[in-house]
Amino acid sequence: MSHSPLTLRLARYAAAALLPIASVALAQNAAVVNNKPIPKSKLDEFVAAMAAQGRPDTPELRNAIREELIARELFTQEAEKKGLARNAEVKRQLDNMRQEILIRALIRDYLSANPVKDEEVKAEYDKLAKQATGKEYRARHILVDKEDEAKKLIDDLKKGAKFEDLAKQSKDTGSAQAGGDLDWNTPDTFVKEFSDAMVALEKGKFTQAPVKSQFGYHVIRLDDVRESKAPPIDQLRPQIRQELERKRVQTLQQELRAKAKIQ
Repeated sequence: MSHSPLTLRLARYAAAALLPIASVALAQNAAVVNNKPIPKSKLDEFVAAMAAQGRPDTPELRNAIREELIARELFTQEAEKKGLARNAEVKRQLDNMRQEILIRALIRDYLSANPVKDEEVKAEYDKLAKQATGKEYRARHILVDKEDEAKKLIDDLKKGAKFEDLAKQSKDTGSAQAGGDLDWNTPDTFVKEFSDAMVALEKGKFTQAPVKSQFGYHVIRLDDVRESKAPPIDQLRPQIRQELERKRVQTLQQELRAKAKIQ
């Protein structure tokens, strides 16, 4: 069957007119799989997540993510074709995921409408700072299995041996490499036998007899004592804000439960 020149020209014009529409569709989508579009915004979202982890935004990365999104869409379409979305276990898992996503969205929405203010963080910090009273101790120790070993260490110290050198044989490997140093701590950090012996020492002195605890026998030296104080507010701000937000959400839960009909 032959076509007139006018018919052929009209067909060419029609094809040319469709080209801009196709170009727009391709620009909006990263790919189209079996007529199902994968929006470019979805690819951009994955690229942004990778960039946040330090991966540079490159054509190679975008192509790899595009291929991953195509593979996921192919698997999803095949699963749906097989009716797996109607499988009881799959439905249960999808329901759980839907619930978790909705809960997170509700919490974000609630905290956005009821944000924790800087004044609240400051007030909570001030309360914590007032509670941070008492003394902190900086001590060293050497831990051994037997009482005789501890007594031998004390004798060596009395003869002038350096505590830091003797500490290398300590069973407490964490502090042994630091010359037995335990850094700054409050007495309640340690078991009672240890803390009682530590607080009874004068600065620069070591225990004259082994200190027995559930861990073995300790030789303790007290290096320094200071008044305890709260860390700077900037150091605690994220934890305080998180705790105040947790209390906000807890209040929301209580309000919803009070209004709900639960049988």
